[in-house]
Amino acid sequence: MPNNILTIEGVVINNTEQIRRRIEIDQESGLITKVNEPTGSADFVFKDELIFPGFIDIHVHAREDISHKQDYKEDFKTVGEAAINGGVVAIAEMPNNPVPPTNDENYEQKKELTRKSSIEILLYAGIGLYTKPLSKFVPYKVFMGPSIGELFFSSKKELENTIKLYEGQYVSFHCEDFEILEMNKGQSTHELQRPPEAEISAVDFALYLIEKYKLIGKICHCSTIEGIKKIIDAKTRGINVTVEITPHHLFFSNQDGFALDKNREKMLQVNPPIRGTEESFYLINALKNGDIDYLATDHAPHTMTEKEKGISGIPHLDTYGPFATWLMKEHNFTEKEIVRVCSYNGAKFINQFTKNKYGEVKEGYIGSLTVIDMNKPVLITKEILKTKCKWSPFEGMTFPGSVIMTIVKGKIYEK
Repeated sequence: MPNNILTIEGVVINNTEQIRRRIEIDQESGLITKVNEPTGSADFVFKDELIFPGFIDIHVHAREDISHKQDYKEDFKTVGEAAINGGVVAIAEMPNNPVPPTNDENYEQKKELTRKSSIEILLYAGIGLYTKPLSKFVPYKVFMGPSIGELFFSSKKELENTIKLYEGQYVSFHCEDFEILEMNKGQSTHELQRPPEAEISAVDFALYLIEKYKLIGKICHCSTIEGIKKIIDAKTRGINVTVEITPHHLFFSNQDGFALDKNREKMLQVNPPIRGTEESFYLINALKNGDIDYLATDHAPHTMTEKEKGISGIPHLDTYGPFATWLMKEHNFTEKEIVRVCSYNGAKFINQFTKNKYGEVKEGYIGSLTVIDMNKPVLITKEILKTKCKWSPFEGMTFPGSVIMTIVKGKIYEK
């Protein structure tokens, strides 16, 4: 076997099959060159561990841009390290930076910064007042109301006047209605300030825009039952839309002891807010049955000092793989269902914008893999985190399985 060929044997999980296989990866090209019957001899022979197509997170805030004002939170080097730690081999990164990538020049300048990362990073371009599509084919993100940063719209009219310029483009929507947020900004809690109605109203308008302007639409981090039902209905009517869910909207509830702990209340502040137990169970089932398309973290690496001051967002990349094991153990997700929501669907999204092919363990595809041991629980502590902000909402919790190896284009990152 040539020195540049990495060989792995074990139980391979694809979207359509689960079978023991031998994988050969050319470490120069980073491509899978052969998938065939096991021989019992390889660089790594896994017995009960599970080999997944590398996990993909299509909603990440790395915080670095050409201003470098927020590199202290995270940068493209550390976001790659945190991703690999969590079994994530590629990400799509959001544009709400101090200098948002809303034109060709800023986009290319920011893209150059991603080269320091160990993983592939696809950048969203931002949509704001008076922006227009870039000259190259990229995905876009629009904030329908204020969240983190200044890239948002203050009225439906402003938003539609801009969105109509993006007809036929890939546009992801942060759905919170500006007018409803304004109406409730004096309320006593974060949850009351950003009520379910704000999301539901914005989802309605986003679906209207997606249908009218023939967008390839995606609803980010939907947190309400009614919002998901509207998206399901839109899909059945042929509207081209998909939807994400976050780990925090699945795991936490505003009615559980953890969320009600005053010491942790600000830690769990996110936009949109954590909802009730009924919502979290509904969202878990919707992810399992395919109504929700992606497990996407909305990784937001703010410092604990910033969290104490009331900024919204949670870091999650380090715990992506362990969280997937929680879905398998506690909510009976099959291995194939994990592939669908953690690898295959995310790959279908990013493969449209990159020459590389992710999402399957298959000849000609990228040799990026996530190896999970369901018999090796992991306790989440600060010491095992790679994110620069060095905290996790899951600290002190034990997940039932762990990522024991991440392979990125044939390069091994072993725990």
